Amino acid sequence: MSKAGAPLSRDRVLRAAVAIADAGGIAGLTMRSLGDALGVKPMSLYHHVKNKDEILDGIVDLVFARMELPTPGGDWRHEMVKRANSARGVLKRHPWAIGLLESRKAPGPATLRHHDATIGTLRRAGFSVAMTAHAYALLDSYVYGFALQEAALPFNGPDSATDVTADIMAHFEKDEYPHLVEMATEHVLRPGNDFADEFPFGLGVILDALAGWLPAEVSPRS
Repeated sequence: MSKAGAPLSRDRVLRAAVAIADAGGIAGLTMRSLGDALGVKPMSLYHHVKNKDEILDGIVDLVFARMELPTPGGDWRHEMVKRANSARGVLKRHPWAIGLLESRKAPGPATLRHHDATIGTLRRAGFSVAMTAHAYALLDSYVYGFALQEAALPFNGPDSATDVTADIMAHFEKDEYPHLVEMATEHVLRPGNDFADEFPFGLGVILDALAGWLPAEVSPRS
């Protein structure tokens, strides 16, 4: 029994592992820290998970389960925007997962459903198998890369870059880096500016480019 009195289970172990990673990053997730969080000895965990690799497989699957699935047969562009926004939101809550999502050799059911639905949406839109692979890789590179960059920024939200940018500019002469100063004063320091607004812009550019690779006349796939 755990310290909360509820019986230990694989699901409880994995959810506790997610909570530990959320609080202190993946480096803080050990069998000892997990046992402490659940109020049990580390050896008790092995009745529910084989090893740490199985825990990592499981928490990655939990992260994928929290992403909204695209719907094959729906408007492909709308579905890819929905998927990208959901994935970015989930990764913002679980930034430790960014480097793990594509690293697992034993993907769980939620992970497989996610991949299958995304591939199915692109195929039903009329993309060839090869172009579906290219599109999927490109979209994931953008979403994961943006999430990683966003997690590393020293500011967050509208106008929150003002103080940080001002501090950076204080370390150099304005006439020495005129283009940086121009960008800062005319864009970054603009009232209401939010780095998050760059996400839909970049995603739109990618989707516009992908649309150009669709056949002129697309027959719906059954």
